[in-house]
Amino acid sequence: MVENYNRFALTAVAFIRELMDDNLHSLSRRLIELRIEHGDLDSLIDQASLDRPADELVLRRLKKRRLSLRDQISRLEAELDPPEPA
Repeated sequence: MVENYNRFALTAVAFIRELMDDNLHSLSRRLIELRIEHGDLDSLIDQASLDRPADELVLRRLKKRRLSLRDQISRLEAELDPPEPA
């Protein structure tokens, strides 16, 4: 009887850990992280173009990364909230 209880308890703990891990890596959490990074890049690009004559190559790379983030955000938004069929 105790052996069955221990096995059940271990299984329950494993299940709870798996749920927590899934939550940490959920699509909505990833979407939030991407939006934050995109906003940070926006600020960085704005600041770089105002403060000093920016290195064009660096600025281009930042803008390319920002565009890539925007694409990833759009894909995740579509995955989380797919368009309704006609």
